[in-house]
Amino acid sequence: MKTVLRNGRILVGEDFRDDVAVVIEDDRIVAVVAADDAAVAGAEMQVDLGGGWLMPGFIDAQVNGGGGALFNNQTDVDALRTMVAGHRKYGTTGMLPTLISDDVEVMARAVQATREAIAAKLPGVLGIHLEGPYIAPARKGTHDAGKFRVPDADEVRMATSLDNGVTLITLAPERVPLQTIKQMVANCAIVAAGHTAGTYDEIRAGLDAGVTGFTHLYNAMSPLQGRDPGAVGAALEDADSWCGVIVDGVHVHPASLRVALAAKPRGKVFLVTDAMPMVGSDNPAFELYGEVITAVDGVVRNAAGSLAGSALDMVTAVRNTVNLLGLPLAEASRMASTYPAQFLGLDDRYGHIAAGYQADFVWLDQDMQVQATWISGQRD
Repeated sequence: MKTVLRNGRILVGEDFRDDVAVVIEDDRIVAVVAADDAAVAGAEMQVDLGGGWLMPGFIDAQVNGGGGALFNNQTDVDALRTMVAGHRKYGTTGMLPTLISDDVEVMARAVQATREAIAAKLPGVLGIHLEGPYIAPARKGTHDAGKFRVPDADEVRMATSLDNGVTLITLAPERVPLQTIKQMVANCAIVAAGHTAGTYDEIRAGLDAGVTGFTHLYNAMSPLQGRDPGAVGAALEDADSWCGVIVDGVHVHPASLRVALAAKPRGKVFLVTDAMPMVGSDNPAFELYGEVITAVDGVVRNAAGSLAGSALDMVTAVRNTVNLLGLPLAEASRMASTYPAQFLGLDDRYGHIAAGYQADFVWLDQDMQVQATWISGQRD
């Protein structure tokens, strides 16, 4: 059955258009047509968008938890289902469930749970993000340094063994042999630098070995200074790498984010939430490594005062990008969909409203509040 989404401002190409409609059939977009096209009037089902915005569904490459579940604490398909549901109400239609530094057995369970979820076609799970444990104690954030290690060959094989989805690994390039980074990339993992105390030269060596991204730019990494560019300087200078950013007004000052946008080529900065279980849940607290962590006034910190992920959802990140950074909604939308899809190598299927793409959408009203989402053509 064909469904038409019409009477909205639809993000097609560079900007929103109010003179087109989207035709979907099953899980795919089959056409973007003129609003007065005969296909619109003849569709079996029509959705009137009421003048709201229709954009590609948001893709979040860093989701630690949601809906009350934390992936580290519950490494199974039920947890992933809960996390997807918790974030979908905020426009996220694709995610990488993210495992914070943990024991090898927990990592193996997380990879297996992700494999099972994708095989079962759980909507919204695109792969896994292993954030650590191959990171630097000096930039550990809320991670448990007792879990940190250098992976041997067997662990590399396990960490890169997901065979039906994307694997993203965040590591500190100065802590991992360059040959190991090359092997991860050869095993089809995407490798990002994060939680790193690396010097500029060490980060550059990591980029040369296959690092293509930076996890939550500015946070938990060596800063840019005049005589010591650090990880941030390497990230901003490198034209080919992508940078995830947390736009919540807490993790990074808006001016610093504007500097990153000015330094990087367009399309190389994308939004992440680094979300914890309180997103999509009424409970502001959760347990990590045996410690109870609570969000206070929307800011998540551990007992030591370190930021411990965020209470940010993706539609709020999009609104913040408009309101704090001064970007047009169309560009903020691309930072939440098109650009992360490109970083993850999925932009042939996700991140655009165009014929042949998966029918993943988010519909926002005039106040930029989510009215509905679609994943594979199925409305929530």
